[in-house]
Amino acid sequence: MSLDGIVTRALVYELQNCVHARIHKIYQPTDNELVLHIRGQGINGRLLMSAHPSMPRIHWTEQPWANPQEPPMFCMLLRKYCEGGVIEAIRQVGMERVVEIDIRHRDELGDCALKRIVLEIMGRHSNLMLIDPATGVIHDGIRHVTPAISSHRVVLPGSLYVPPPSQNKVNPLIVDSEAAFEEALNNHHAEAEQSDETQNTMKALVNSFTGISPLIAREIAYRAQENQAGLWPAFLEMMQQIARHSYVPNLVEPVNGKTDYSAVTLTHLQGEAQTFTSIHQCLETYFSEKAQRDLVRQRTTDLHRFLLNEISKNEKKLVKLQETLEEAEEADKVRRFGELLTAHLHQFQRGDKSVQVTDYYDEDQQTVAIPLDPLLTPNENAQRFFRKYSKLKNSRTVVAEQMQAAEDEIRYLASVLQGLDTASPADIEEIRDELTEQGYIRERGLKRGMKKKKKKDRPSILCYTSSEGIPIYVGKNNTQNDYVTNRLGTPSDTWLHTKDIPGSHVLIRSPEFGEATLHEAAVLAAYYSKAKESSTVPVDYTRIRNVRKPNGAKPGFVIYEGQRTLYVTPDEALIERMPSEVK
Repeated sequence: MSLDGIVTRALVYELQNCVHARIHKIYQPTDNELVLHIRGQGINGRLLMSAHPSMPRIHWTEQPWANPQEPPMFCMLLRKYCEGGVIEAIRQVGMERVVEIDIRHRDELGDCALKRIVLEIMGRHSNLMLIDPATGVIHDGIRHVTPAISSHRVVLPGSLYVPPPSQNKVNPLIVDSEAAFEEALNNHHAEAEQSDETQNTMKALVNSFTGISPLIAREIAYRAQENQAGLWPAFLEMMQQIARHSYVPNLVEPVNGKTDYSAVTLTHLQGEAQTFTSIHQCLETYFSEKAQRDLVRQRTTDLHRFLLNEISKNEKKLVKLQETLEEAEEADKVRRFGELLTAHLHQFQRGDKSVQVTDYYDEDQQTVAIPLDPLLTPNENAQRFFRKYSKLKNSRTVVAEQMQAAEDEIRYLASVLQGLDTASPADIEEIRDELTEQGYIRERGLKRGMKKKKKKDRPSILCYTSSEGIPIYVGKNNTQNDYVTNRLGTPSDTWLHTKDIPGSHVLIRSPEFGEATLHEAAVLAAYYSKAKESSTVPVDYTRIRNVRKPNGAKPGFVIYEGQRTLYVTPDEALIERMPSEVK
């Protein structure tokens, strides 16, 4: 992972300016994240400490994190022992991805007590604990580890804290000679099994030294090869830079591949690079969008599964209705059988299983075999066909209506599903409320004494500003779409939507604008649609006066006329350059 021991060292170094500052507030927005609001010593910010299995980290954050009305037990414990306390020390354990924060706090009796918050950044084994440094006893952890999970390291209230197991690696900052470097390297070089020497070197570096990730090992190997100076000089140069705390926080987005970040320059990666003055700012930039997507995914997993199930049910219903409709197409044939039987009642009797009769409707007067119910009389058999004809004829209309309703249902559910794909954490409740109002999900019960939250008069709408300075509003779910189209727009405004594709309602709120604004609005409509990953997406546009919502239609559904169609390709870079705000 990119957050290695070197990045951790840089993070802890920058955090030294908040030693002697006070922890003003503590809250736990999710199951894995903790936020400390720190004030004093010229500091006024929120420190995020995360034990997320795929995104563990520590850095200053400016992202809005929700403060739950009912704090989890771990958060309440930290408030008891650490809120109002003074930070006495922040340290990294060796070059490991372990950060310790010592906090001095006065208890209920006014006595000073020292507590320690320990963050272990170890991928899916990451954890965040509060321990008593004097005794080594764990007060609690954000994630419990029982003896059934690990007999070596138990994380439960009252258990002793055991540091992560040593991997017999060498701290690279204390290696002061080429001989010591070669000795540490050779101890692990023999373990490499790759035929590629560069891969062997990288693996040996990772296995020999703490704090060196595969990303940094690749960088050292690349510098050694590129400068033709050998592995030791490249290693020594980087370690001296890290020892001096001379960091270069940067993000590199390769042309093909995932974005990486580091506290040292990544010269081996070819792509767009972005440098920062602070490693905390670098991590905040990297994780802000990724963490938001993950948070939305966590909170919408049940909705996503529900919508897919509902769409699947309606698709199966359509198949059955189509079969019924195909049967109904035989109504005329059934009526003919009834009339032919009536004309030939004398040719068969009760007990016959079929009868051959002359088909008077056929030009050649061919005979046709008609199946019979042997338990019925000739007249009853004829009447059976007439009753079946009447039922099939009536079912045509009913089935057609049911098929239309199922198709409308699928279209609506697909629009809600698309809204989830582009939702921010603030949009999720709007989508839940919409599904509750439409009767798809039950309203979640309120606790005694709690009043039902009043629905907002207007949703928060994302507004972009075009290159011509004209506001462009984007509805990201059906609730917002209804507001943008039916309440925000005026007759002379221009409305856009992807053609026959679930997506956002986009509004150019100006009677006059240029081609640039129209193109940018069309790109927004394509980007916030199911066709986000496609190219040459058709986008319809027309004046708001030509758009209307039918009576009784589901949220987000409109019909329109007088439209023209543009073909655009979603361009994320263009959208990122456009100023935006939530109104």
